[in-house]
Amino acid sequence: MSIQVNRLTDPTVSAFVAAVNAHDKPAFDALLTPGATMSDDGSDRDVADWADREIFSSNGHMDVESESDGGRVLTVSYRNDTWGEMRTKWQFSVDGDRISRFETGQA
Repeated sequence: MSIQVNRLTDPTVSAFVAAVNAHDKPAFDALLTPGATMSDDGSDRDVADWADREIFSSNGHMDVESESDGGRVLTVSYRNDTWGEMRTKWQFSVDGDRISRFETGQA
């Protein structure tokens, strides 16, 4: 059973999940610090390129299964039109009310 987005502990991470699920690129971009970084399966990627390919142009969606570390680590059933559905782990570094880095990969 998934955790509803509005019940996630960290408000910035909750807003990130909401932006992904709504395919709201402006809201997603506004949540990132200037120069924010990310990695996918241990390899650093360009955030804008990765987000466009893996989220926005492929209908990405996050169903949060569990959270830990104050809501900054999520286990997610992630799906998109390119890869289908997979169990993933997401870890966020939050600076104030914005994300400076996120890491994702298969769980």
